[in-house]
Amino acid sequence: MKNEYSVPKLTLSDLYNENIVYNSRPSYALNPWLTTEEHQSNFLTGREMIIAKDMPIVVHEASITDKLQQLFDFIGKKIPKHLYTFRDRETYERLLQEIINKEGKKIYFQYIENNDIVDDEAYAIDKDVFVALNNKSRIPEWTNHKYLPDREIVSIRDFKGRIKDWDYPFVIKPGDELPTAGGYGVMICYNDEDLEKATQRIFEAAHATDNLIIEQKIEAVKNYCVQFAYSKEIGITYLGTAHQITDKYGLYAGNENVHDVPEKVIQAGREIMQNGVNLGFIGVAGFDLLLDENDNVFAIDLNFRQNGSTSMLLLQDELNPNYQKFYSYFSRGDNTRFFNVILKYVKQGVLYPLSYYDGDWFGKDEVNSRFGCIWNADSKEEVEQLEQAFISELDDTN
Repeated sequence: MKNEYSVPKLTLSDLYNENIVYNSRPSYALNPWLTTEEHQSNFLTGREMIIAKDMPIVVHEASITDKLQQLFDFIGKKIPKHLYTFRDRETYERLLQEIINKEGKKIYFQYIENNDIVDDEAYAIDKDVFVALNNKSRIPEWTNHKYLPDREIVSIRDFKGRIKDWDYPFVIKPGDELPTAGGYGVMICYNDEDLEKATQRIFEAAHATDNLIIEQKIEAVKNYCVQFAYSKEIGITYLGTAHQITDKYGLYAGNENVHDVPEKVIQAGREIMQNGVNLGFIGVAGFDLLLDENDNVFAIDLNFRQNGSTSMLLLQDELNPNYQKFYSYFSRGDNTRFFNVILKYVKQGVLYPLSYYDGDWFGKDEVNSRFGCIWNADSKEEVEQLEQAFISELDDTN
């Protein structure tokens, strides 16, 4: 069944006023539930450049070298002019202070920043609202207590006692506002060995987390990320839906486009988005909604922030409409080979570049380069063959 909504042409500058700067970098402060490895966090700053249009964004200098422009040349794009750049933690945190205190601008944070660095008043969206909407323990409030797996919120000190009442398989998540990404903060347990590993992680994070969520593991037929945008000018606008590719433990392996999304899934997402808007949310949000074999919809995660596949949805008109896959790749150590292989497939028109983190900015092969992109071709099978050939060329040492 096809849905009645169309995908609009929309950019970030259509959503926010000119006094707001977009920042997608996680804080340098430690978060045990997010892989805040420095270069990965820096890499994230380049992902939205194409869809930002006129909106100024905070970007690491290694994400805007001539290599990115070489890739952009093949899709007719230019590196935006409205950029705030940084080099390391010191220059990043100083930059935030300059944007806020010297320029009098507010920042749209993708992730909460350390309180010692940024005051609450600097957030483009009320910080308390942003924290509440992204707090996993409060998901029932934003779903109107619908679309929920069986779940229990427990204090971390009571976890060992309460988990004994649950039968495998189940899911354990942090029950607070600390962000997770790529499935890293989601612990799916099928057996005692999985639970032992999860318990070790939990108690390593005990200093940062008070509560945990224990949740029924839904056997999903489809795993959707349903996305919407809101501003006063455009109202609630459906951006589209991506299918999330994950392994049995929930680890993220990319997003692909879907042509037929059940109307009930879209309407569930719209209902959740409306609750966020009622609270004061502005911008892009994506909701992880599962569909089981009985066509029941379950909300397992609500991200009132941009998602990795947002660019893929907003760039639909520039991509092959048949099949698209959003994903990121790391160099194997030879950054020159990495770039040349990427360039080959970009020239073929099957690999659409979004971002390139140039490891050689730090010195020849000192840091592995990273690349964010969208595969697009006539079929999933064709992309799988292209991707396998791409990976083989990256691994080829001859």
